[in-house]
Amino acid sequence: MVLTRNVMEIATKDVFTLPPTSTLMNALKMMLRRNFRRIPIADPGTKRLEGIISATDFVNIFGGGPKFGLIKGRYGGNLSAAVNEVVETIMEREVVTVNESDSLEEAVETMFEKNVGGCPIVNKDDVVVGIITERDILKYLGANRSIDGVASDYMTSSVITLRPKDSIERAMRTMIEKKLRRIPIIDDGILVGLITVREILRYFGTGEAFRMLTSGNIKDAIDKPISTILANDELLVYKDILTFPRNISISQLVSSMLEKGYGVALIVENGKLEGIITERDLIRFLYSKS
Repeated sequence: MVLTRNVMEIATKDVFTLPPTSTLMNALKMMLRRNFRRIPIADPGTKRLEGIISATDFVNIFGGGPKFGLIKGRYGGNLSAAVNEVVETIMEREVVTVNESDSLEEAVETMFEKNVGGCPIVNKDDVVVGIITERDILKYLGANRSIDGVASDYMTSSVITLRPKDSIERAMRTMIEKKLRRIPIIDDGILVGLITVREILRYFGTGEAFRMLTSGNIKDAIDKPISTILANDELLVYKDILTFPRNISISQLVSSMLEKGYGVALIVENGKLEGIITERDLIRFLYSKS
């Protein structure tokens, strides 16, 4: 396995950044429009990295997490006003980065040990020159099928699940508390869907929920059941959930994830959900091979 190659060989080099003075609403729109999970925040002139904002940050805000606490006092809990706050207020300033001269092995080690799904790549002047994400790792594994293993060895067991009738607020709070980006939805023991951070962002960025957000009636939007998102064809990306038996190989799993454009698969045996495997788990897999 060649992990000694330079990280820039598999990284995304055309990096989109936002200035610290960009609004939260603008950042949300950019994430939805470009299908990003994270956006580096950089000085508009020098391109020096100043922070990073992620899709998870928005779930944290909309779900009443610690990030919302940073802006709550200024707007009295009114999210329709708070979304016009600048991103530097809630962005992560201690950004985990990778140097442009680092090897892929060093990048994978950083992502695994710091438990992050993406790292801006900077040069010696802290200028953003690229970004490496879990999706880049997935593509690398897809192109290197000789790197293999068994999915059940790397899946996350004891999967946290919710029910379709549970509220969207509960889904967000569970994601915040458990540090999750995806939650399988079970109804009477049957797997009926999967809710993710991205689908929650799309929910707030479109239609009725967006109107509620901008009018200040977000409580009405988050009180709705998860089934509201699952039933909306415009929102749900994971219409055909990838499910595999325990003995599926990593190479087969990766191939299917890339084909579908998914970042997650569920391990199911005899109709029972036994585990979940995500791009983050695949970083752990690749780390174990380095």
